[in-house]
Amino acid sequence: MSGKVRMTALVAVLALALLPWAEATASAADKPSVRLSTSQAGSGGSITVTGSGWRPKALLMVLICGQSVPSRGVIGGTNSCANADGRAVTTDAKGAFRRKLPVAEPPKPCPCVVHVATVTGAKADADAVFQVAGHPVRALPKEDTSGRLSVLTDTRLDGSSGLLTWFGAPPSRTLVLTVGNVGTSPVKNPVFRVGTSHGVFAPQWEEQPWRGTVAPGGKARIKLPVELPAGAHGDYTISLEYGGKVLAEQPWGVGRPWGVTLFWILLCVVVPAAVFRVGMAVVDRVRPRRRASGRHRGLKLPELTLRLPKPGAPAPEARTTPALPWFAPDGDPGTPAAGPLSAPQEETSPTSSAEETSPASSASPTSPTTPTTPTTPTTPTTKGNT
Repeated sequence: MSGKVRMTALVAVLALALLPWAEATASAADKPSVRLSTSQAGSGGSITVTGSGWRPKALLMVLICGQSVPSRGVIGGTNSCANADGRAVTTDAKGAFRRKLPVAEPPKPCPCVVHVATVTGAKADADAVFQVAGHPVRALPKEDTSGRLSVLTDTRLDGSSGLLTWFGAPPSRTLVLTVGNVGTSPVKNPVFRVGTSHGVFAPQWEEQPWRGTVAPGGKARIKLPVELPAGAHGDYTISLEYGGKVLAEQPWGVGRPWGVTLFWILLCVVVPAAVFRVGMAVVDRVRPRRRASGRHRGLKLPELTLRLPKPGAPAPEARTTPALPWFAPDGDPGTPAAGPLSAPQEETSPTSSAEETSPASSASPTSPTTPTTPTTPTTPTTKGNT
């Protein structure tokens, strides 16, 4: 019984002794790593870069950077790297990758590294020592340990978009974070660099001074304004750099300015409608007027013009229009005619006949004989010059 107890205690002791080593191994396995096919190559050649321990399906950027060592990282940021000859790679489901990288001389002198960093998502990077054959080598600048700032809290972006941003105005936020001075001397009026990057593009840096002093071992709350270009939308990343080292990164998802889209839609509808209305007005004014005919024609009264005869001209003949019987004043098509429809005949009255046959009237000396002139219905008279 005692032997079994001793064996159990020995196993427990061994397990406790091996536990820190197992945790270190697991943490080392989880940390991203980079390996090179060769540690030195000349410009124009190529090397193979392999990695493991990265986030699955992560987009990475592989660069050759100068003035850098794995212990201090890339001094000066990506400005020290050969960005034009970099390569992008996506890790597999296990977080590993393999990529061929052309060798190019970085803008800064060696010592150099092959720098691998994530493009999107959680920040992670790893460096591997590399020597570019024929590239100048210089000592690294001394590290300033008098005053160093480090981020103590997570960064955030304060603010919101207004109505004007919905119509394309520049989105703006305030980058808020807390930094602490881990150096031995105070940091007075530090100048930060705020970078904005869109997608896989490199950040565009802008210097933002901060007024104040951070004492050694002290901390301060930093607020820096951030503004994007007009009409910006999509996924952006805000980076904060101080002393050549990136202190923090904050993602920023900017919505699409739908007001601009609505404006263009209305413009495409209103302008053609206005042009159509103007064109129809012009056509209506230019085209010739057509006279109305038929029942649409207006009632026109006959023109009454008094025409006097010219001196010496013959008088115009009077025209008579024979009236039809049924249009006579005494007759009506709906009533029987009062008299005969034939032309009236001359009747001789008894008195007139007696007077004609009476001898007294014919032979009276006192009453001169007056010649009678037969009258016609219309006798045209001609007036001439006398």
